[in-house]
Amino acid sequence: MAIDLSMPVLIVDDYNTMVRIIRNLLRQLGFEHIDDASDGSAALAKMENRKYGLVISDWNMEPMTGYDLLQKVRAHPDMAETPFIMVTAESKTENVVAAKKAGVSNYIVKPFNAQTLKSKIESVFGAEVPTAVQPGAAA
Repeated sequence: MAIDLSMPVLIVDDYNTMVRIIRNLLRQLGFEHIDDASDGSAALAKMENRKYGLVISDWNMEPMTGYDLLQKVRAHPDMAETPFIMVTAESKTENVVAAKKAGVSNYIVKPFNAQTLKSKIESVFGAEVPTAVQPGAAA
């Protein structure tokens, strides 16, 4: 089964350049509906108004970190099952353990490329990201 590329995805990062990079990688993979938020508080507000199929959040943000956001999402009955990928520049074992205990779906350490993002998303959903068929190419 393939992942639904039309599902809304929320990128949460306080660094605009990182938001742009992740957005471009998601577009390369074929995702169509991509929103962003600059911190956990803004993300929660967006999540209360729209159901996202995937959240990709940075760990280090102010005033609400990605870890705090993850905890709030997992505690919220309407959002608790939302797939959540944490992105961080730090590969500290204690952070990975804390995120796993809090219910993170997967974890990506910066820097990463489209293939890494694709494999993490596929791991979360247990399905493949469909390959875009080129016009005129045999399917």
